[in-house]
Amino acid sequence: MNYKAIKLSQRDHIAVLTLARPEVSNALNAQMRAEMLHAVRSMQSSDARVLVITGQGKTFCAGQDLGDQGNAASLDFERTLRDEITPLVRAISDCEIPVVAAVNGAASGSGMNIALAADVVIAAEDAVFTQSLGRIGLMADSGASYWLPRQIGRAKAMGMVLFGEGLTAGEASDMGLIWEVAPTEGFADHWWTRATTLANGPTQAYLHFKQAMNASWTNDLEGQLTLEAKLQGRTGKTRDFKEGVVAHMERTPAKFEGR
Repeated sequence: MNYKAIKLSQRDHIAVLTLARPEVSNALNAQMRAEMLHAVRSMQSSDARVLVITGQGKTFCAGQDLGDQGNAASLDFERTLRDEITPLVRAISDCEIPVVAAVNGAASGSGMNIALAADVVIAAEDAVFTQSLGRIGLMADSGASYWLPRQIGRAKAMGMVLFGEGLTAGEASDMGLIWEVAPTEGFADHWWTRATTLANGPTQAYLHFKQAMNASWTNDLEGQLTLEAKLQGRTGKTRDFKEGVVAHMERTPAKFEGR
């Protein structure tokens, strides 16, 4: 696909998906949603070992572009969410390599929730997270009702949506909404270092734990323990496990291959 609304690059097994509509604060239009979905799905046939999603310019993502198809009042929100947003959120959540959301600025509405679908969220210290669709008479969507209560609890989730007040990166980190905050200056260098660590790690082990984590929302304890045993059985047969054991015994750095 010839991308126009995003940029996709890869170096050192690190794929970087950049939202590239800075003139509208990287708001999500139909083209960007389609291109993002294609790019995330393309990771299945790529040799990338980690995917980073970030924004071009000073904003990560301002949410849905309500002016994308002219009159916002005539938009078919159910179709857009069902056919475009839901597949994208699922693709990010189910991606078989670690996904890092490098939030370089404001993340609002759907933009925030797409970031939360990633495995790890790293934010620049001047980033702000907002659920503000209530200001225009809409409910929070794109997974907000799933991610928020699970990550910050019902009380904080309801308050964040009902009042529409933004959280600073520091507040989001303190609540457990994101993994960490990094200085705005040198932010790209910071997330690249983090991505490099993941790209050099045992990505099959990461995948199996991710699968276990995703299943934990619906499993009871017995079901979860059974799943962990099954997935650990698979992990124990990987080349990375053998490499890790040898490296541990020889006290040398492990050279994982993701196999």
